[in-house]
Amino acid sequence: MNQAEQNKAKFLEIAARHYDKLESLGQAPDFYSYEAEFDKIWTEFGRVVLEASIGEVPANHRKKTSSGRASGVLK
Repeated sequence: MNQAEQNKAKFLEIAARHYDKLESLGQAPDFYSYEAEFDKIWTEFGRVVLEASIGEVPANHRKKTSSGRASGVLK
């Protein structure tokens, strides 16, 4: 399986996990509850997909990471 197929499989797995939550929205008593719960589920889904595509968010977002990019300093 190539990288694109693996990414697609991972996305479909995540979507399948959230599908049941979206299906249960039909039991919401009113539209406001439906919309609020939909927004919560969809935001969580987006966060999970984004983290899966770029990696986990570090515990300390201020910590510098070493990158292989060249800086302005010549060696």
